[in-house]
Amino acid sequence: MNWNDCEIFCHVVEQGGFSAAAHFLGHPKSSVSSAVQRLEQELATRLLERTTRSVRTTESGEILYKRTAHLFTSLHEACNEALSAGREVAGTLRIASPYEFGAHHLGPVACQVMRTFPHLTVQIDVEHRPINPHAEPYDIVFAMLEHQLPSSSIVIRRMFSLERGLFASPALLRQMGPPLAPENLKAWPLVVSSTDTEWSFTDGDGVDHDLPVQNPRVVSANADFRLQAAIEGFGITRVTATFCAAAVARGSLVRVRLPGYTCEPLRIYALLPGKRMVPEKVRHFLNALAVHSHAMESAPQRGIHGVVQLPGSRFTDTDCPVS
Repeated sequence: MNWNDCEIFCHVVEQGGFSAAAHFLGHPKSSVSSAVQRLEQELATRLLERTTRSVRTTESGEILYKRTAHLFTSLHEACNEALSAGREVAGTLRIASPYEFGAHHLGPVACQVMRTFPHLTVQIDVEHRPINPHAEPYDIVFAMLEHQLPSSSIVIRRMFSLERGLFASPALLRQMGPPLAPENLKAWPLVVSSTDTEWSFTDGDGVDHDLPVQNPRVVSANADFRLQAAIEGFGITRVTATFCAAAVARGSLVRVRLPGYTCEPLRIYALLPGKRMVPEKVRHFLNALAVHSHAMESAPQRGIHGVVQLPGSRFTDTDCPVS
């Protein structure tokens, strides 16, 4: 079997078509199409169903992709590690992150990595808008995703689950009285993110309960502004426990607990612009961030739970499948 043709087939599946795969690889579309045709002829089976607008895998194609794609990833990773062994980690690592995550979790890791690699510069931009890693010059884009992952060719790696809770000023809690269930919050003024459409809670039986966000008092993409509005008593807000820990410690906010219910955690993902040959500066940063995650796991009062698996404390591909 021509394994180069097999890898090109995997790229077609990952990129969602021949044109996209050709652009990603820097090859003519005709050569990509020929590679898949040769592979189909060699295996004597059809791997892709082609239409004028898209391609999809046949049953045989799905089996081949699932059994081989990760092998090519591992091969490239091994070659990359072998080539970079002993090389100096230098240059600029460009990172984009939402403020609520970046301000409290990326700073210590960036400082640690720069101490380890004195010729590495780290640039962290705090953004309130979605960023496409393919379209903007970032090595890592951290995103706070509520539900489904975006459908794209971007490599997505799960990094953290951040504990969230409901927080309000002591005066507002006295005025409204303790809520007993999510539906009680319909009577409360809400301070929400501009991306919030509903707040999700899980009861003791694992059943999800969604509270639609309707007529909120304050709406903002800026987590600092939402926190200040909650402190001033303009409404109850849903925020990560780490972000408002200082306000809770000084008594400006109190945690409002719904008996028998927990807030859906905030999931943090690292979005990478390419699947092959992860740069060493990216690998080292994600390794350090994963170690930071595991260290925070031992301090549950801080409200962060890491979920990266690190065999031998080395960063490995744990890509979420996207199409």
